[in-house]
Amino acid sequence: MVRGDVHEIRLRRGGGHTQHGRRFAVVVQADDLLALSTVAICPTSQSAPAASFHPEVRLDGEDTKVLCEMVRAVDGRKLGKQVGHLSIDEIRAVDDALGLVLDLA
Repeated sequence: MVRGDVHEIRLRRGGGHTQHGRRFAVVVQADDLLALSTVAICPTSQSAPAASFHPEVRLDGEDTKVLCEMVRAVDGRKLGKQVGHLSIDEIRAVDDALGLVLDLA
């Protein structure tokens, strides 16, 4: 597993407007920290509205948005099958969105 990989995941219902159910997860954790038991991911959604912090990527032949405001840590064993890897331009867009959400400018 490396940063930018996309995996299937089933997220538990957490309440409020958090994402849940079967979807994809983009690994956003630094490669040097992937040996930890948890992995930082951003879930995806095909129905989320367009926003500067929702970069659009192509997964499994479909356009989807990475929900960078919903970055979370999950147990690495919860990640399912790898279904793809973001392009360098898509990773840059995710980085920009994370910088905006986390105020890292």
